[in-house]
Amino acid sequence: MRFAYADPPYFGQGKKRYGEHHPDASVWDSQESHTDLLKRITAEFPDGWVYATNPAHLVWQLAVCPEDARVGAWCKTWHQIRPTTTQFAWEAVIWRTTKKLPKRTMVRDWITGPATRGKGLCGAKPDYYNRWVLDLLGYEDGDEIVDLFPGTGGLSVVLAQGRLLT
Repeated sequence: MRFAYADPPYFGQGKKRYGEHHPDASVWDSQESHTDLLKRITAEFPDGWVYATNPAHLVWQLAVCPEDARVGAWCKTWHQIRPTTTQFAWEAVIWRTTKKLPKRTMVRDWITGPATRGKGLCGAKPDYYNRWVLDLLGYEDGDEIVDLFPGTGGLSVVLAQGRLLT
């Protein structure tokens, strides 16, 4: 099977967080870029895909997703404390897969653990998160996954370690 993983700069954060690394990062400050990407991965990867996003943008992003798309949560045990009453300590993933998992396999639609620090790029995901993404899809040896925003290469590192369920 062929899957996609997309972890683009979150809406409104392209230029601010990634402008020094990628001169075209500001394109992700547009809702249209995100909705176009969701439509593209749905069309090009019918077996399945995962899309990482800010929960605040789920309403307009889910509007362009197929009906069988699901929402998962990465709940961070360590997060930046902000000067607001509500602390935003989770990130959303939208995903869909056509792969049927064996009944004895259990993958939760949420995962919890610390965020990464000092990976060299804002938004880098930890290994346990990348394994969870593969598990959501039902990824197995022999399948292909295209990382559309490889950043620090974390997904490739986990793939090189071999498949272990989270």
